[in-house]
Amino acid sequence: MALKVFDLQCDHGHVFEGWFGSHEDYDAQQARGLVTCPVCASASITKRLSAPRLNVSHLHTEAPAQGPAVPAQATEAEKMAALQAAVMRQVRALLRNTENVGARFAEEARRIHEGDADDRPIRGTATREEREALAEEGIDVLALPDFFDDDRLQ
Repeated sequence: MALKVFDLQCDHGHVFEGWFGSHEDYDAQQARGLVTCPVCASASITKRLSAPRLNVSHLHTEAPAQGPAVPAQATEAEKMAALQAAVMRQVRALLRNTENVGARFAEEARRIHEGDADDRPIRGTATREEREALAEEGIDVLALPDFFDDDRLQ
């Protein structure tokens, strides 16, 4: 299932992305008041015009790490949109460059740490208790929101 990514804006001018299963999914969530601004929690949201998202990852191997290129005279909304776009580029690079080991994350992290598995970047799911146990064992992990575990975001 492909995700629909919409550029959204609240009535206070905050611009952000929304990810939905379909146009109908967006409409249903909007009607139920579930679409809110992550900055101010306003539920008065509108879709903005945006360029289509094209999968051109096959054209390059790695996007250069760079901050958002925004003219000095850009509005706050334009600066926020550029920052959000830069973050999403990094998220997509993270997803492309890690192996999703799912619920086996804690086990696989231990195997890598102990040298019983190839050293490689992994991601997956782990409970708070599993993350705490890994930290006590000297294994660094970073908890991210669940949607980062979704290969469809690549």
